[in-house]
Amino acid sequence: MDYKALIREVPDFPKPGILFYDITTLLKHPAAFRSVTDELTQRYRNHDISKVVGIESRGFILAGPLAYQLHAGFVPVRRPGKLPADSFEVQYNLEYGSNSLAIHRDAIGMGERVLIVDDLLATGGTAAATVNLVRQLGGEIVALVFLVELASLKGRDRLPGHPVHSVITYS
Repeated sequence: MDYKALIREVPDFPKPGILFYDITTLLKHPAAFRSVTDELTQRYRNHDISKVVGIESRGFILAGPLAYQLHAGFVPVRRPGKLPADSFEVQYNLEYGSNSLAIHRDAIGMGERVLIVDDLLATGGTAAATVNLVRQLGGEIVALVFLVELASLKGRDRLPGHPVHSVITYS
């Protein structure tokens, strides 16, 4: 299936000069959404995944079905103040400022095998912060999975030592 043909490109969003890759046009296509989920399930079926970590918010869209298919737990990584129980928080730098992410302290046990999932890999800051959170909890990162990767922004470089898989790659 040609997934790229199902991605809507929106120029100048969220600001001038940015080309936004809108995944909602792929997700609304039942066969494509099922195909992506099945493809990723097949890829990680024999990796003994304990937890699938979804990064707020679009990472939840793929991480939930993938956790279900892999018979694994789903763990959300959220913006600060969104989780009700005791959590770890990490601050990280963005291209134009900084942001923070949080995870419940009891979300991942020592040595549990974790698959991290998000919709987009750009500069890698959000993914690297999530790796940091999972490590704080003692999780073993099996891989990081993205629906879309913007290769020219070299986000993989911020994830050394971890396998990275992207379903769709733009140069």
